[in-house]
Amino acid sequence: MKRKDYIKWDEYFMGVALLSGKRSKDPNTQVGACIVNLDKRIIGVGYNGLPIGCNDDEFSWEREGDFLNTKYPFVCHAELNAILNSTKNLKACTIYVGLFPCHECTKAIIQSGIKEIVYLSDKYIGTDSDIASKKMLDMAGVKYRKLETNLKKLELSYID
Repeated sequence: MKRKDYIKWDEYFMGVALLSGKRSKDPNTQVGACIVNLDKRIIGVGYNGLPIGCNDDEFSWEREGDFLNTKYPFVCHAELNAILNSTKNLKACTIYVGLFPCHECTKAIIQSGIKEIVYLSDKYIGTDSDIASKKMLDMAGVKYRKLETNLKKLELSYID
């Protein structure tokens, strides 16, 4: 008889996104993203971090202060990194991401051909960026939905 307590596809792909976010050096926000094609194959992953070749010890990770002394002009978001790291055409794919995409990432998602966003947190709901994102997604016909799960946590262990 087969196991009954295995995780669903959405939980699996969101788990990959969350695990990817653990690679982020950002002390405040660790976001990961996982792109999946129609065959349920992972074709791209990413996390928020600095561009290749930029030493993350030489840039500020601050959230407040003078713009050029914060992380905001320098950090690439998880969604953009997953798109840029993808190995295939993204047409009709789904992106799993821990945090609902900002307006900049939304533009990249739409342009890439991704047709669905599955997210875990809508932390910035109602902000101008959130409103702009949802307006563009609705107009472009890109679906978005919050992950429906009864899981509180998904634990990994290197022992056993």
